[in-house]
Amino acid sequence: MAKLVYDKDGRLIFTKEMKKEYTILLPMMAKIHFSLIRNVFTQYGYKNVLLEDDGPEIAQVGLKYVHNDTCYPALLVIGQFIHALQSGKYDVNKTALMITQTGGGCRASNYIHLLRKALKKAGFENVPVISLNVSGLEKNSGFSLTVPMIRKALAGLVYGDALMLFNNQTKAYEINKGESDALVEQWIQRLSDEMEKGNGYSSSHIKRNLDKMGEEFAQISLNKVKKIKVGIVGEIYVKYSPLGNNHLEDFLLEQGCEVNIPGIMGFALFKVDNRLEDHKLYGGNKIKFNVLSEVMKYLTKMEGYVIESANNHGFHAPASYAETKEMVKGLIGYGNKMGEGWLLTAEMVELIESGYENVVCTQPFGCLPNHICAKGMVSAIKRKNEKANIVSIDYDPGAPRVNQENRIKLMLAVAKENIKAEEKEKAKAAKQAVTK
Repeated sequence: MAKLVYDKDGRLIFTKEMKKEYTILLPMMAKIHFSLIRNVFTQYGYKNVLLEDDGPEIAQVGLKYVHNDTCYPALLVIGQFIHALQSGKYDVNKTALMITQTGGGCRASNYIHLLRKALKKAGFENVPVISLNVSGLEKNSGFSLTVPMIRKALAGLVYGDALMLFNNQTKAYEINKGESDALVEQWIQRLSDEMEKGNGYSSSHIKRNLDKMGEEFAQISLNKVKKIKVGIVGEIYVKYSPLGNNHLEDFLLEQGCEVNIPGIMGFALFKVDNRLEDHKLYGGNKIKFNVLSEVMKYLTKMEGYVIESANNHGFHAPASYAETKEMVKGLIGYGNKMGEGWLLTAEMVELIESGYENVVCTQPFGCLPNHICAKGMVSAIKRKNEKANIVSIDYDPGAPRVNQENRIKLMLAVAKENIKAEEKEKAKAAKQAVTK
C-alpha cells in the first residue's frame, strides 16, 4: 500500500505510488463532456470513476458534513463524494477524489478546503484530494497535466458541446425513441478510441469529426411538430447537473419541449477573456498574456467549427461568443464577471433573440452573482424584448421539487398562450392578404 505523504502545511499529497493503486472519483456535472474527459484521464493511466448517484440522500449527506450556509453546488459535490465513500463500493484506503479549482473570485475555488474539512469530520482524512487546475494552485507528484492531455480535454469540451447541441435538437422530435441518445454514446466511444490512438484532437481532426457528427445526427428521422422552445441558463453546475437541477432537462422533455442549453465553450471563452482584460487593466506577466491570447484564438476557432457544422447540416447554431458579448452592451457592464457574471445575462438575451423566448434560470442557494445577473436582470431583459418569458427557479436542499416544477409549468402555460396568439395573428394576416 502506498505510503501517506504530507506537505509542509499538512496537506495529503497524491503521490506517484498512489497513481498505480488508487481509483480517482470524479464528480458529475455535464455527462457528455465529463465522460469524454474521464476517458482522457484513463488513457494517461489514471483509474477513475465518474459518480452518477443522484438521489435525494446526496443533499442530506452534504448537509451533515457542510455548513448549510454554503452554496448548494458545494453541498452537492461534497455530499456526492462522501456518499460514495460511505457506500462500500470503494476501498477507502485506495481511493482519491478530484475537484476543480479555478482560482477566480467564485467560492468554487474553496470547495477543495471545504471538502477536506468534511472528509476529516466523516472519518476519511486519509483520502487524498487532487486539485484540477491550470493556475498552479496545488500540485501533486502523482498527477500532472501535460500539453497533449490538456488538448484532448479541450477537444472533449468542443465535442461535448456539439453532441449536446445535436442531441437536444433531435431528441425532442425523434420518431424512433432513444436513437439520438444512442448516437451520442456511439460518438463518445468513437472519439475516445480515436484520441487513445493519438488522433482526434488536432484542428483538422476536430473539424472533420464535427462535420461527420452533424451529418449523422441530420439523418435521424424526425417529426418536426410545433413545440415550446425552452432555454436553460444559470450557475454552471446547476445549469448542467441533473443532481443540481432535479433532472430539469428530462422534465422539460416530458412536458413536450425542445431544450437548448448554451455550451461550456462559452464559459471557457468568458474566463479566458476576463484574464486578458485583467492584464490590460492591471498589467501582469507578458508571457502569460501571450499564452492566454493564443488559447483565446484556439477556443474561438473551435467554437467556429461547432457553429459551422450546425449550420451546414440544418441545425440551429448558437451565436458566437463575440456576438453574444455584443448583445448585452449597454444592458450590463463587462466588469460584472464574478461567477457567470454578464455572460449569464448575455446567454438569456441570445436565447430569446434566437427563438428560445422561454427561459428557465437555475439559481442555487448561496450564489450571489448568479442572483444579480439572472433574476436581477429579468426586468431589463423584458424591456429589451417583450417576448421574453423567464422564470427564475431557486435550488436548495429545502426547495420542494413539486413547487419548482409547478412554477415551470406556469411559465410553459404562458408559452402556450403566446404560441396561440402568434398563430392567431398569422392566420389573421393570411386572411387579410387573401382578401386584398
